[in-house]
Amino acid sequence: MICRPWSERACRPGEHSSGKSRHRRLNRGGNRQANAALYRIVLTRLRREERTQHYLERRSAEGKTKREIIRCLKRYVAREIYQYIRAVSLPQPAPGTG
Repeated sequence: MICRPWSERACRPGEHSSGKSRHRRLNRGGNRQANAALYRIVLTRLRREERTQHYLERRSAEGKTKREIIRCLKRYVAREIYQYIRAVSLPQPAPGTG
């Protein structure tokens, strides 16, 4: 078994439950500025974007709290931004070599 550092294990939220409620333990570490930026993006999308508003309605009907829904949306936004950054930062082939 490979021993992994605490911060790497903390990336995945672990479940802990009590009775009928199910909760996840979250990693409180990380970049506060990036987290704040993701939060602002999600709030703006909730106000302006129909697709996100429909997502909020659907997840609310499933019994999720608004806090949990925002957490999920932040993950979606982070994935979108990561894909964009990867696409922009990939090296372009030099002209005449490809």
